[in-house]
Amino acid sequence: MSTAETTPPAEPKFETLVAELEKIVGQLEGGQLSLEDSLGAFERGMELQQKAAAILDAAEHKVELLTGTAAAPRTEPFGNS
Repeated sequence: MSTAETTPPAEPKFETLVAELEKIVGQLEGGQLSLEDSLGAFERGMELQQKAAAILDAAEHKVELLTGTAAAPRTEPFGNS
């Protein structure tokens, strides 16, 4: 058995996720997709968004650990700036 068979696939990089999201947004904004294709693209976009958000959350947590600010959790209302 080779190592390729036992090693799980690598998670995509944040930049790769954002690039694919931008492509999907362009397709959706272009209005050339059928309803079914639009729904599929939207679903894929939501999956990508969730993965990208998880990467950002992990990066933020790492920065907080490195800077010593992880002990005080933040609570802020979303979108009320």
